[in-house]
Amino acid sequence: MESDGIKDEKLWFGIGEVSSMLGIPASTLRFWEKEFGSIKPRKNRKGDRFYSKNDITLLKTIQYLTKTKGFTIQGARNAMKSDMMKEIEIATVVGTLQSIKEKLLKIKDLL
Repeated sequence: MESDGIKDEKLWFGIGEVSSMLGIPASTLRFWEKEFGSIKPRKNRKGDRFYSKNDITLLKTIQYLTKTKGFTIQGARNAMKSDMMKEIEIATVVGTLQSIKEKLLKIKDLL
């Protein structure tokens, strides 16, 4: 079973897995770790990083803000600290619903 694209039975994910999952280089993950204090992967004695499901959720949020919404690192940091995240989510849902409504109206016109 999966929730949010993350396997439920697994607790920790290596940097290679997370990099592949998000489609971004491992170097970007390490950079975001330095820039966003809330991302704290566990490290073993060798220094290998292991990310929790919560870390991955935060990384997906950062990816959405920087890659999709075009926020700067500072802007993404500020958004994650404020209620702006809720507003972004609402705006995204509203946009999706409006798109669906338009498609349904076109289908209705064809019938």
